[in-house]
Amino acid sequence: MSGFYLPNGLPTPSSGPDGLSQPYWDGTREKKLRIQKCNGCGSWQWGPEWICHRCHSFDLSWQEIQGKGRIYSYQRPHHPVHTALNGHGPYIAVLVELPDYGNIRMVGNLLGDPLQTVTIGAAVEAVFEPHDDAKPPYTLVQWKTV
Repeated sequence: MSGFYLPNGLPTPSSGPDGLSQPYWDGTREKKLRIQKCNGCGSWQWGPEWICHRCHSFDLSWQEIQGKGRIYSYQRPHHPVHTALNGHGPYIAVLVELPDYGNIRMVGNLLGDPLQTVTIGAAVEAVFEPHDDAKPPYTLVQWKTV
């Protein structure tokens, strides 16, 4: 095991060919959580899009936010969804709601014992997990209870 929450060998995340999510990934490398905000109507959104989900404006910017939210839902996968996860389960994937940012929701792993009791509504905060030796290097956003 590499000392990371999940084992090595999983696909390296990327911003995709259009580069739309690059500001998010650049922020994670700086231990900053960034999401989009519409400069037209002021609404927050996640995942990255070229237009506002609410008013359809193309005038979006990336804003740094506090990585604090609450568990909206979760799943505890026991079976591998990728060959790198063979023998590594269960783990906990959470859907985190960010009430200070229009109640948008983000998915990530919940750190800690994979058999821990998970409480809907529990407070969580973002944790940055750098993978500096990867080619190219990247940082994942994980979640921990507070």
